[in-house]
Amino acid sequence: MAAVFPTVREVLALDPVRHGAPRVVAGDAGLDRPVRWIHIAEVPDIATLLGGGELVLTTGIGLPGDDAGLRAFIGDLADVGVSGLVVELGRRYLTGVPRVMVAAAERRGLPLVELRRATPFVRITEAVHALIVDAQLTELRATEEIHQRFNDLSVEGADTAEVIRQAAELSGCPVVLENLSRQVLGYDPAGESAELLLDGWEQHSRRIPLTGRTAYDPDSGWLVTAVGARGQDWGRLLLRWPASGDVPSAQPVEPTAGPPTRLTILLERAASTLALGRLIRRDAEGLEQQIHRTLLTALLDHSRPVDEVALRAKALGVVLDRRHLVGVMVRHRAEDLVGENGPEAGQARLRDLSEAVGQALREAKLTALTSAVDDNSVGVLLALTDPAAEDRALSAFANTLRRVRLDSGTARAELSRGVGVGAVIVAAGSGVASLREARRSLVEARQIAEAARRDRRDLPIFRLPHVGLAGLLHLLRDEPRLQTFVERELGALLEYDARHPREQLLDTLRAYLEQGRNKTAGAAAAHLSRPAFYERLARIARILDVDLDSVEASLSLHVALLALEAVRTP
Repeated sequence: MAAVFPTVREVLALDPVRHGAPRVVAGDAGLDRPVRWIHIAEVPDIATLLGGGELVLTTGIGLPGDDAGLRAFIGDLADVGVSGLVVELGRRYLTGVPRVMVAAAERRGLPLVELRRATPFVRITEAVHALIVDAQLTELRATEEIHQRFNDLSVEGADTAEVIRQAAELSGCPVVLENLSRQVLGYDPAGESAELLLDGWEQHSRRIPLTGRTAYDPDSGWLVTAVGARGQDWGRLLLRWPASGDVPSAQPVEPTAGPPTRLTILLERAASTLALGRLIRRDAEGLEQQIHRTLLTALLDHSRPVDEVALRAKALGVVLDRRHLVGVMVRHRAEDLVGENGPEAGQARLRDLSEAVGQALREAKLTALTSAVDDNSVGVLLALTDPAAEDRALSAFANTLRRVRLDSGTARAELSRGVGVGAVIVAAGSGVASLREARRSLVEARQIAEAARRDRRDLPIFRLPHVGLAGLLHLLRDEPRLQTFVERELGALLEYDARHPREQLLDTLRAYLEQGRNKTAGAAAAHLSRPAFYERLARIARILDVDLDSVEASLSLHVALLALEAVRTP
């Protein structure tokens, strides 16, 4: 899209100006300044009547006759910000403008042009003003196109990537959408290198200020606007102008020149479309997610008849009858991450995870009920037409979820804190052939996810064989005989710790057993000196009346510890 105003260089190329045989004698570097208007002047104190951006035409008749006056005249024009000065030779100056004017204009970077042949100024004025009016009409049409394009996108419910692509296409400039943590949510490099555009983005973005809703930072060349609605901003939309130092489809401009008004309008309309789209999706998905949660909860706690669940799910477009069903649970690996910075942060993380799971299911083209089922987990009930496709569908879901989280910046933020993509566990239960058995698959998936919570392996999907003994104990956690076994093995030690809360001998025993009964390694793991560690082990042996050097006794205690953790896990 062309700039609204012609530049000095473009004015000099017009036929009425070329008729005057123009010659630039100073200020070549400023030839790409925009010309807002033409002003004819024959008096030296004209600067007070100007607003900046004018190209001043004069014959020089009224200019001062002394060097100091000429320098002051050039200085006043430069101070007010005129685009340039054109002097017609022949009336005041016969062979050329005074050298003092040339030196002053060059020093201030003000384009100074001689017209060596007499030229009617009115023809220059008409030609330039016609150019400006045409450009303004073009600008108006471009603005109308912007409004129409983004209105269509809003009505069509275009996704984020399409809105960003359209903004980049209309502007010819790179566009980036980021969240409030400066993580990239989407971008379009507009033909440039995406790697160079996004390299060190967070640090670069934090150096770009935003004063008010929309602002331009000339130092970085980024036009920025806030994205949000209902008084809650959730991101920033940025457009780089000029792109790589060049103005798309136009002559270069000065690096300090601001972007055309239409680009500000374009960016704000794109931001409004993104904000509206998010509101619409969240409102629509909000009711749908409530129904999903109701149905999943009904399956888990038997609060509704299975036939009713199937009927309501079918009305949502999720057919569960005569399908191969697989329960899946997705949760964060560590509890302290979910509750990080308080309950609100934990809820936000769970909401982000739920959105990522829903997006992954859509992109993998899988049919499922999905919703957060507790404070830590997002449940999924996959409905497959072909039982043989179970492994393929689970792999597609896990891989897509990982990519979605990376693209959204969530996983990158975790990586920056040393957590890693594996901070999310995907656990799947056994596939079942009817909705009446779906609860078993969902409960199994939840138990596997709980058992894998401290497993440091970065497996795409956890199944029952992956969690071994810990998984088996989680499946048996409600079994009274298992609870009796725990009390028999560890009851005395638990009672001792209850009376002596500062000692916590149970942690000492856990460190000893987890280090393979290596006392030196156990002392290091427990952050105790070896004498203190040995003394605690002796006390544990007396309390439990066991020989800790016995492999059989230690194995029994280790199983009891794993069972205790399974029983205690909410």
